[in-house]
Amino acid sequence: MLLEEIKSTNKLFLDVKKETTTLLQRINLINKQIASRKEMMTLQNQEIAALEREQLRLESEINRLGESLKQKQESYAKAVRVMQASRSRQNELFFVLSGKSLGESLRRMQYLRDYSKWRKSQAEEIKQQNVQLSARKDELAKARTGKQAALDALKAEQLRLQEEEHVRQSEMTEARGKQRELQRMLQDKQQQARKLDAQIEKLIAEEVARQEREAEARRLAAEAERKRKAEEVAARVRREAEKGRKTEELARKEPDKTEDVKPAVKQPEPKIESATTADETFNLSKNFVSNRGNLPMPVTGTASIVGSFGQRKHSEWNVTTNSNGIDIQAQQGANIRAVFEGEVSKVFSVPGYNTCVIVRHGDYYTFYGNIYDLFVKSGDKLKSGQSLGRIYTDPDTGVATMHFQLWQKTTKLNPAPWLKR
Repeated sequence: MLLEEIKSTNKLFLDVKKETTTLLQRINLINKQIASRKEMMTLQNQEIAALEREQLRLESEINRLGESLKQKQESYAKAVRVMQASRSRQNELFFVLSGKSLGESLRRMQYLRDYSKWRKSQAEEIKQQNVQLSARKDELAKARTGKQAALDALKAEQLRLQEEEHVRQSEMTEARGKQRELQRMLQDKQQQARKLDAQIEKLIAEEVARQEREAEARRLAAEAERKRKAEEVAARVRREAEKGRKTEELARKEPDKTEDVKPAVKQPEPKIESATTADETFNLSKNFVSNRGNLPMPVTGTASIVGSFGQRKHSEWNVTTNSNGIDIQAQQGANIRAVFEGEVSKVFSVPGYNTCVIVRHGDYYTFYGNIYDLFVKSGDKLKSGQSLGRIYTDPDTGVATMHFQLWQKTTKLNPAPWLKR
């Protein structure tokens, strides 16, 4: 996973043209590359340490098995020599028959059988321990080979890290020589970001207020309908009671006459339009939350986060920037896509961010900026992963970067932990 991330970041770094306008982006990419490289080297060191522990364990087990095998072999060899020197078929027979009684002869016969079984079991144990010892030696050889391969890989990563540190130093030297220009660029970008954030906040606040007004209107309409139905039922009950009272009075006055009273026809109850919108909003919000950490990247193909959420102090340029979202660099021509099912709430344009789209997912909203070829319109229902348009590529630098934000109603959230990496 880390290796793939390093490869994709390196590819994006190589795609960026060496221009002043992309200098900070190149520095961000190389910093990310170095951080990923160091993380991978930490994992490699952990792997080497684990292999060393396994090697020590195997060496200890081999020594133990070797010592045990040696003792068994010596004991077995001694027993065989004694038997060969003192026993023959005739000696065994004499040993059995020379017992003072039949019982003693039988016990001597059983002893010889047990001794023969012990000798065979010892031979089998020696054979099995030889197999175990051979297997452990093979494992040790593999562990040593694996450790050497891990050491070689770590050495290669160290060399790459040195190269990347050199590139970063070169980029930083160039950046220091263009400090004023970079300060101005950062300030301009921050001003654009503030305008964008203000517009997004305004649009989402309007959308949330509209949704709340509609929800309240549905609630009041449902309450009025329930009240109307209750009044109709009460009126019907009163009419039936009055009719029954009059019928009883008439029956008392004219006992000989009977009147066929038709039962009242029950009027069909008016249908009430079910307010499913609130339930749909709740379910969509719940499903969205359950996918935290598993939402796809909002752009297809190779992509890397190059701008983080929140406040960031650029001490080298004496500038502090703040972002309500994250910047994602992608390949030229990549599609910007919805991270979850929902509805296109707003489509608008902002200087510096081209065409922008806000998608509603119940109580959650996602923002996608820097689209140049739009595929959707306001009100469109979207599936998860559906393309919204193509990412804009700067013709001067060759950089394709999108801006992505996540809101829960009017509260801005850090989108990075929600995305599957």
